[in-house]
Amino acid sequence: MLILQRRAGESVVIGENITVSVLSVDGMRVRLAISAPEDVPILRDELITAATANRESAQEEAAPTALLSLLGGVLDGRKGKPKDPEGKEE
Repeated sequence: MLILQRRAGESVVIGENITVSVLSVDGMRVRLAISAPEDVPILRDELITAATANRESAQEEAAPTALLSLLGGVLDGRKGKPKDPEGKEE
C-alpha cells in the first residue's frame, strides 16, 4: 500500500491514464476528482461491501414466511395471506 500526502489542487497519476486530484479538504472531509477511461469501474468501497452482502444473502435459502417476517409482515395462518397491521386480510 502506498500512502501519500496531497494538498488541494495536487494530483496522483496511476498508470498511464488514471488521475486522482484533490479538489478540497474541509476538516475530515476530502473531495476527490477521478479521471479514468470509461471501461474502468470506479466504486466506493461501501457499495462493493453492500453488494457482496446482498449477493450472499440472496444465495442463502430461507422460507417465504421467514423472509416476510424480516419485512415486517404477518401471515394469516389459516389462509397464508398477508394481514395489514389492523389484522384485516389484504
